[in-house]
Amino acid sequence: MLVASILRVYYWLGERFDTSLLVQAVIMISVQTLLLKVALDHRPSPGFKGGIEAMPFVSAREDQMAVLTRPWGFWQWRSPKPYWHFLGTFTLSLAFLQLLLGSVPFYIALIGYLALSVEAILPIPQIISNHRAHSCKGFRFSVLFSWILGDCMKMTFFFLAESSIPWAFKMCGFFQFACDLYLGLQYWQFGDGSRQDNTWEKEKDIRLA
Repeated sequence: MLVASILRVYYWLGERFDTSLLVQAVIMISVQTLLLKVALDHRPSPGFKGGIEAMPFVSAREDQMAVLTRPWGFWQWRSPKPYWHFLGTFTLSLAFLQLLLGSVPFYIALIGYLALSVEAILPIPQIISNHRAHSCKGFRFSVLFSWILGDCMKMTFFFLAESSIPWAFKMCGFFQFACDLYLGLQYWQFGDGSRQDNTWEKEKDIRLA
């Protein structure tokens, strides 16, 4: 969300869409930066858990036998400094490109679609995780409900607002709405994991008996 929001600010410099969407991006940058600071200050120190090396911000489940790694260890750095270095370098690089290419329509459109695509694909890792585990354990229904409700409000604004809203917002909004609806289908199909836990407990009791 930080990357998407920063990109959206630079998109506004070239496209000048509705100011409320710019304000939303600025607020999101502030909130996500604060959350990142809190997460870095309170994350567990690097170590080993169950014979597997603990990595920061790893979304691996307990039943996985290997730690999921990313290219160049992106967003899994041990020290807090690389996170701030990346965000600073990313922001300054976009500012430099804005000075060079800020008047080029293709560049502005590219920044816009990139910003909104990054935001739109955020539900995909959760979809893949649910599909692999055949469970939505740990994924709260309240979160799912707020996402879908937010999508409905967002799409209503995009199509009914009196101000001009670029099609990049509408297309990526449709995609994210579809992803969130599919998450709802997964939640209905797999449940929150409580049924699997109860089945496991019953099997355990039978074995003990």
